Amino acid sequence: MRTVIINGANGYVASNFINNLLKQHYAVIALVRANKQDPEERMNEVLAHINDGKEINASNLEVYNYSLNDKNFSMDENVLKSIFSGNVDYFHFAASLKYDEKSIDEIFSANIEGVENSIKVFSKYAMKDSRFFYIGTAYSCGRFSGLFEEKFYGNKDFSEFRNYYEQSKRFAENIVRENIRNNGLNGHIIRLSQVVGNKKTGVTKTDYGIFDFAKRIYNLANRYPNEIVRVHVDPDATQNLIPIDTVTGHLTRVVEEKEIPEIMNFVSKNPVQNSFIIDTLNQLVPIQIIPVKTLERKDMNPIERMISAGMSFTESYASIDVLFDTRQKDRFLKNTETGPDYKSIAKMMEYFIETLSEKKKKREHEVT
Repeated sequence: MRTVIINGANGYVASNFINNLLKQHYAVIALVRANKQDPEERMNEVLAHINDGKEINASNLEVYNYSLNDKNFSMDENVLKSIFSGNVDYFHFAASLKYDEKSIDEIFSANIEGVENSIKVFSKYAMKDSRFFYIGTAYSCGRFSGLFEEKFYGNKDFSEFRNYYEQSKRFAENIVRENIRNNGLNGHIIRLSQVVGNKKTGVTKTDYGIFDFAKRIYNLANRYPNEIVRVHVDPDATQNLIPIDTVTGHLTRVVEEKEIPEIMNFVSKNPVQNSFIIDTLNQLVPIQIIPVKTLERKDMNPIERMISAGMSFTESYASIDVLFDTRQKDRFLKNTETGPDYKSIAKMMEYFIETLSEKKKKREHEVT
């Protein structure tokens, strides 16, 4: 078995991937940035959260503090030589998920300069047959219309993207391409669509995307129960969702196989309509949400404006239908479907809202 090195290891997808690798008895090196907590404590905490507090066998896990943009990650050279010894698979997950203009320096520093530095470290210390995997986003497509293929696309002006996050991820892909073409990097791109909960159990421990929207509606429903509110969402548009257990299974398959396509779109062939997501929410919270395709801010009531102000990121994805090519992914995974069905999404939404409710009750009990 190859050793798997993962940076940004305490993030949602990366930590679930590590959890799955440990269950398969892989040796895993987790690179975690220290904050107020020790990196190993941070990693153990997130693994405990994934497993609902149950202990897992982490004897094959090593955790190191690193700094993404610093020379040699601010790590000792002998340590780097040691962890890169032998043939390894290196997964670059680290990224800033911010998207707005005021955060542009942070976004470009993490998502572009961070990738450049990651490749430098990998190229300097990794053995010949080691592999570099860049975890990108399917939404590096930006405002592209048509079929977004599993190939490289050139850098574009900001006007071609919905936000700076998308643009930074496109630029990062092309840094990987340049190093593949010019420097012999054994590199691959894996683009993920919106990662959600577990399709089998419904367990959902992310508040990103549709769950960020669900959390905002839940909080609003508690403040203004039984209201009828409109949201600027096209009911017929769709969300491309991929379950976390599917993602981790696919990524583990990547580690297992020798021949990997240069680029794969890990996306669903069966996107979920916005109308279904909203109908499901309406059954779970004491508020009536009405999706409206065209809704100007000037026509909103105060509550509707509150919703709109809080979903500036989510709203930009509420009226799109992107077509993704999956031919290379399908050949590699033998046509395995990556998306959840509607029943799975309903189960995830129910779990997520119940979790919010339990947290609210706990806070109220602590206050009293």
